[in-house]
Amino acid sequence: MDVHVVVITGAGSGLGASLAKKYSDLCCHVCLLGRTQTKLIRTAETSLSHNHSIYEVDVSSKSEVAKVMQLIKEEVGQIDLLINNAGVGIFDLTENSSEESIHQMIDINLKGTIFCTQEVLNDMKKRNQGYIVNIVSLSGKRGKASESVYRASKFGSRGFTESLAIELEHTAIRVFGAYMGNMKTELWEGASSEKTFMEPDDVADVIMESIKPRKYASIEEIIIKNIKEKY
Repeated sequence: MDVHVVVITGAGSGLGASLAKKYSDLCCHVCLLGRTQTKLIRTAETSLSHNHSIYEVDVSSKSEVAKVMQLIKEEVGQIDLLINNAGVGIFDLTENSSEESIHQMIDINLKGTIFCTQEVLNDMKKRNQGYIVNIVSLSGKRGKASESVYRASKFGSRGFTESLAIELEHTAIRVFGAYMGNMKTELWEGASSEKTFMEPDDVADVIMESIKPRKYASIEEIIIKNIKEKY
């Protein structure tokens, strides 16, 4: 299936920005979604070579997501590829996690993925085509101290991704989960081992190569590990 319209949440920096650039280089119309318009504009001005659109949205709000997805459909066209990349991490011991931080991680990391996916499914089913890529991270594969709530949100995203794939297994819609280690992004800025973290561009390359259509072959998930880190 040819990909013409790509929607990327959390496109203002990191992996989202890298994916946006690479799909733009392939002449796709890239829709940049995020909470901070200035970051989206920066990505567009510094990285994108072809047509693009910017949409400021809080993915944790179902109503905002519905409005933006409808606007994309009207202004750009049917969405061929949705990349659920938006995420936030606030790390602390379980007993010290604030109610606000718990809501924020569950709302953005898990609910945001679900809300965005819901808004593209009907059209994809009508056309019987489309790609949904969920950027989960290795945090959705195993637990870790001081990241209990963050990882709970990612375990939820993993469960959603795997269940959605089963729901759609008799269609031509493809669902893909990316489970990668730490990258040089704002989430891990200042971490002691940041210099050994993976480059977002490298991770983007692996994801894009993995979801390329192949005759009689389909990759449902991929693990991209940082060789210097323990998870």
